[in-house]
Amino acid sequence: MSLLINLITVVFTVILMECMSWFIHKYLFHGPLWFIHKSHHERHNSFLEWNDVFAILFAALSLYLMFIDRFDFGFRFFIGLGITLYGLIYFVIHDWFVHQRIRAFKTKNAYLSLIRKAHKIHHKNQGKENGKAFGLLFVKKNVVKASSSYE
Repeated sequence: MSLLINLITVVFTVILMECMSWFIHKYLFHGPLWFIHKSHHERHNSFLEWNDVFAILFAALSLYLMFIDRFDFGFRFFIGLGITLYGLIYFVIHDWFVHQRIRAFKTKNAYLSLIRKAHKIHHKNQGKENGKAFGLLFVKKNVVKASSSYE
């Protein structure tokens, strides 16, 4: 039973991270933290960008939660594991697949293509205001369809 509860905790944390990431991206990254996040919306020649600070902060939080619960493997450990899993998913889909920071794979998968298209819609607006498609894994088809008409 505890294995099932731990698995549910990890999956729930991944889903919650996507929801929190949407909120944080829309209201903090495109708000008071824009001075850091704007590096992600600008062209640059380096592999790293100031926006990567956020990934480091989330990684530190997940490592902390797993560290403090490393002997008991309690709920904090599995929340940290869920944050880590979300970070891995985010890295593979966002940095690797969408932005191709590491050029490794292409796909014709409809879901992944929808994610890439939604993120490109988000990056059409280079500024802080009037953004669309702030999430990563949950894509609203109507946002992609509405934006397709003027591409």
